[in-house]
Order: sequence, then structure tokens, then C-alpha cells
Amino acid sequence: AFNLVQKHAKKPSGAPDKALAVPVTKVGVLGAGLMASQFALLFLRRLEIPVVITDVSQERIDKGLSYIIGELDKLVEKGRLSTDDRNRYAGNLSGSLDYAAFSDCDWVIEAVFEELKIKQEVFAELEKHVSENCILATNTSSLSVAEIGSKLANPERVVGFHFFNPVAVMPLVEVVRAPKSSDQAVATAMNVAKNLRKTAVITSDSAGFVVNRLLGYLLGEAMRAVDEGASFEQVSEAIAPLGLPMNPFDLLELVGLKVGAHVLDSMHAFSSDRFYASANLHKLAEYGKLIDRDAKGNIKGYDKKAMEIVGNGLGKGRSSEEIFESVNLGLAKEVKLMLDEGVVQSAQDIDLGMIMGAAWPFHLGGITPYLDRSGASERAFGGTFHDPMIIGIKG
Repeated sequence: AFNLVQKHAKKPSGAPDKALAVPVTKVGVLGAGLMASQFALLFLRRLEIPVVITDVSQERIDKGLSYIIGELDKLVEKGRLSTDDRNRYAGNLSGSLDYAAFSDCDWVIEAVFEELKIKQEVFAELEKHVSENCILATNTSSLSVAEIGSKLANPERVVGFHFFNPVAVMPLVEVVRAPKSSDQAVATAMNVAKNLRKTAVITSDSAGFVVNRLLGYLLGEAMRAVDEGASFEQVSEAIAPLGLPMNPFDLLELVGLKVGAHVLDSMHAFSSDRFYASANLHKLAEYGKLIDRDAKGNIKGYDKKAMEIVGNGLGKGRSSEEIFESVNLGLAKEVKLMLDEGVVQSAQDIDLGMIMGAAWPFHLGGITPYLDRSGASERAFGGTFHDPMIIGIKG
């Protein structure tokens, strides 16, 4: 895994010539919500260039600006940022309802509501105001990058640039090359990722890209087991040998139950025979709670009402061993399909994405060496991802 992160990350598979990248001297952010504001803050601190944000109302813009300035002030209070740097970053920040303020941007990223029509509309309006060389990046996690750019006069300028939450902490960015994305757009995205000190993996414009495709499968199988009658505890314990830092239900609570349900629905629409969509997860999302916490926010267990919604684990579900085997086989099949489809160029890209974007255990060396060693690859498709197999670190 060390070799993977140190070497493969520095020379990403499929990266165009770095010389093609557009020099980025000003950044635009479409949206002023929490995610968009986190983007703006990161661009201010890492790129140290002007950043302009916009949204549907001045009130929302002002709220975003206040959040960003507030975060800078917190860093000063903690001694992690000098007052001079704070003032310089604040001076580089602006907000405007007028897209004309984006006319001199070289890179604009959208973080608006996850709905195709809205993303198409904001990009179409923006295109009237920016130069032909301005790269338009979308942070979509579930929509087609090609479709987002399909209404533009210059769709080749559009590229996916998918961050992971929390933005400042998670080291991965998925750079998504749509069929019409130019080498210039992809090279610029890779250069921006590098300057943000992020690790980038280039993927094709396929549902879920890398990380959400595999996590979507895992979360779907966890909910399938619950819907069949297993308890939250049994499923968590069954999947625990994977070594992920959070069990599936803690992860669903973290990303948001509505977001989780949306991801599962999107992947189910992509392939209904492989990805499970749970009606119970929608009921849990409506209820709004899965985990029971104490006054300090520490996890006490699962919420009683949530357990009632899914049936309290009283059904005749599969054994823990059967659940774990099913998850392993499914992951192996999905990774093989991703490689066959050309979603990424190598198994190492998937390993890097899962380590950096899903906190896959570093000592296991990546998901594909793990699947080989566990025998899941052989059972799933009669082969292995690596020959010879990669040995992990015993921890």
C-alpha cells in the first residue's frame, strides 16, 4: 500500500500531458452552501488566488461568506493561521449574484443541488460569461458528467471533480473524464488537484465512479440483509472483518440517510440486478434517525424506532458467514466489471481510490489484493487481480 500511495499516486494512470493544463489564476464556485463554502475555503488556502462564490440569493451568498470568514477566524484563534494570512485570504474572497464576476475565472466548480436540470442551467448561464478556455468542473457524485455538459456550446471544457466529505480532510478527488472532456480540461483538473494537495484518480463517466460504486454496493447489501431479517448488529459484525473504520449504518448516518437512499437508488437504476435499493432505507430517511446517541454525541446503540421500522431483526435472515461471503463475492465481481468496462485503467487505481476515499485499511494493501488473498476473486470469476498475489501486512 505504501508503494501504491507513494508511486502510483504521483503518476496517475491516464493523465494527459501536464503542459496542457490551463494556468488557474482565479476560481469560481457555483453555490454557497456548506459543501461549496468548504471548496472556496480550500481554494483560498491552497491556491492562494481570488475566489468568487454565487448562489440564488444575496442572503445565501452572505451566509456562505460568513461561514468562510468564520472558519479563517477559527484557524487564527487556534494558532494555525497568522492574522496577515487570514486578511490576505479574506481579501481574495468575494461573492456576487452577477455571473459577470466570473468572467476572468479560469476554473469554476459547481456544488449546486444534485439535480441534472439545475446543474445544466447554471453551467449554460455561466458559459455566456466566461472565456472559452475556462474549465467547468462538476462535483456531482451520482449524475452523468456528459449529460451535465450536454447543453453547452463547448462541452469539452467540462470535467468531473468529485471531492469526499469532509473536504479539508479526505485526500481523494475523483477526476471524471466524460467522452467529450478535452485533454486540456483533464490536465487542468489534475493540476488543480495536485495544488490542493489531493490525490487524484482518473475515472470514466460511469455510475458511482469508483468509490461510490463500491460503497453503494456494500451499503445496499447491508440493507438487503436487514430487510431479509438480520439485525443492524448482526450485519455490522458480519462485515467487520473487512476492517473499514465505520460499519455500514454509522456510515449511512454520517453521509445522511436521504443521501444514502439517493445513492442506492441511483446505483439500482444503473443496474437493478446488482445494486439493491431499500424501501426501508427511505422510511428511515423520513424518520431521520438510525443511531442513538448520548448528550455528548457518543453512540449508545441503534434507535428503537429505527429498529421497529426495519422489523427488529426478527426475520429468518442469512447467517453472518453467508452475508460476509455474499459481500466479498459481489465486491470482486464489481471490481472485475469496472476493469472490464474501463472505468479506470488499472486495479491500482481502484485500490488507491478505496484507501484514500473510503479509508480502506492501509495494511490490507488495497481492495484487490485483499479480494485475491481471501479467495473471493477466484470464486467470483475464476482468476485474480494480481499475479503473483500481493501479500498484505499482518496487523
